[in-house]
Amino acid sequence: MSGVAARKRIEKTGIVAIIRGIEPDVCSEVVSAIAAGGVDAIEITANTPGAVELIRQMSAEHSDVSIGAGTVLDAETARAVQLAGAEFVVTPTVDTDVIETCNRYGTPIASGVMTPTEALKATEAGADFCKLFPASSAGPEQVSAINGPLPQVPLIPTGGVSLDNAAAFFEAGAVALGVGSAIVDSEAIDDGDFAALTAAASEFTTLAEAHR
Repeated sequence: MSGVAARKRIEKTGIVAIIRGIEPDVCSEVVSAIAAGGVDAIEITANTPGAVELIRQMSAEHSDVSIGAGTVLDAETARAVQLAGAEFVVTPTVDTDVIETCNRYGTPIASGVMTPTEALKATEAGADFCKLFPASSAGPEQVSAINGPLPQVPLIPTGGVSLDNAAAFFEAGAVALGVGSAIVDSEAIDDGDFAALTAAASEFTTLAEAHR
């Protein structure tokens, strides 16, 4: 999938599911369950053990899903996950070297920001999206506060997003949401209850359709 197509998929669905610290033997089932709920952009964080190989495997096995890499801290990791098949990259902070690497090879990047200054810096450096992180600390008000003077910045609140606050983030102007444990429930995974992940993903996609 091209970078443009991966970006459009994120914008269309409005939800990016975040997988962190998952065991490799259940990862494919988790991805399938999330995709069955309508979320077709899934981030595997780079601090997950064996993340590069997981990204390679999931990209090969799930052609109907955009597999991305999150918690990317440096350009070397960015290039490694690109070569493994990551179709988008997410960072927790503004790192212009990572942004440059993603731009060079046509990979969409969501750069982590908290303030208008960071958002403008990331956007001017070439970030496709700005990940408002941690969203639970900033709240929906920070989305409208940034987009007031900077309406050109596409914001993806991430960190503490739940069904209770997701609508407020969308109504404040978020283009998409990064969702971790509210979809990728570790207890449900441990119990083998993958249907719970499908149900949660479906609830978020329905909410995104209603509030964007």
